[in-house]
Amino acid sequence: MPTSLLTALLSTVRHLSRPFAVLVLCVLGLASLAPAEAASGRISVESNNMRRTATLVEYSRLKRGPRATVIVLHGSQATGGRIRRTLGLDDFAIGSGRVMVYPDALDGHWNRLRPTDTGPDDPAFIIALINKLVADGIADRRRIFIAGFSTGGALALRLACDHADIFAGVGGIATQLPLETLVACKPSRPMPMILVNGTADPLLPYNGGKANLQDDKGDFASVEATLSAFAMANDCAATPRVNAQLPDRDPNDGSRVHQERFNNCRAPVELIRIEGGGHTIPGRKTVSNRGAAVGAQNNDVDAGRMIFEFFRHVVR
Repeated sequence: MPTSLLTALLSTVRHLSRPFAVLVLCVLGLASLAPAEAASGRISVESNNMRRTATLVEYSRLKRGPRATVIVLHGSQATGGRIRRTLGLDDFAIGSGRVMVYPDALDGHWNRLRPTDTGPDDPAFIIALINKLVADGIADRRRIFIAGFSTGGALALRLACDHADIFAGVGGIATQLPLETLVACKPSRPMPMILVNGTADPLLPYNGGKANLQDDKGDFASVEATLSAFAMANDCAATPRVNAQLPDRDPNDGSRVHQERFNNCRAPVELIRIEGGGHTIPGRKTVSNRGAAVGAQNNDVDAGRMIFEFFRHVVR
């Protein structure tokens, strides 16, 4: 079929109702060009005598069976559904075969970011959720990744420290390890890790110190100390990192992006440093839900895409 005619047909089909569009494509022998259909729903698990929930997203046209799974933890006073909409990771999952999971914190607040913290056992909830996904034949136990934003990122990092045998990689945006968790962080194996942090974050200081988050005012380690904990576990070389300044696609956003990679690691360690960036998600509009100033919003890169691509290239 001529390319021009094919293009015209696909353009026309996009304006039809989905059932009729699929029928037309099938008649034309072009059904494989129909967009993948997302199957999303709620999943629940019992953890510490409480019913906990998450949003599960998979694509119905992809082959069933255990698949690589990415668990994404939201920030303060949010939900799994909200971080799903904000990050847009589902767009990158289409055609990759990856399952996306967005757990919900109780009352929007993650607990047990530190070994001495009290409250509901959120690390146990995430482990119970993973066990259910594996038992149900959804998740491939060897390819489970975890990432998070803000306090969700801090919980993801703690889980990577304590359960390196479970996770294939960890990522965080606008986050670092709480100071107490850093001291106890001893991953049992090399752990692929990527951070995306703004150097002018007004809520979680890049160089460490007291947080000014809605639900956490505790002490946090610096970004450098957080990276070092994983670089040490990954046997990275002490030589200077590979540092590349990425294109300044939005010269008016008050920030620049540097991509830094540690050398000769048994598993990769990477920092996306947003010079002048705030407590935001680069490439995605970030709005404080409590009126606090969050700092500069970088528009040069898409943080979600960078984390997804980092995970995609990890081999375990």
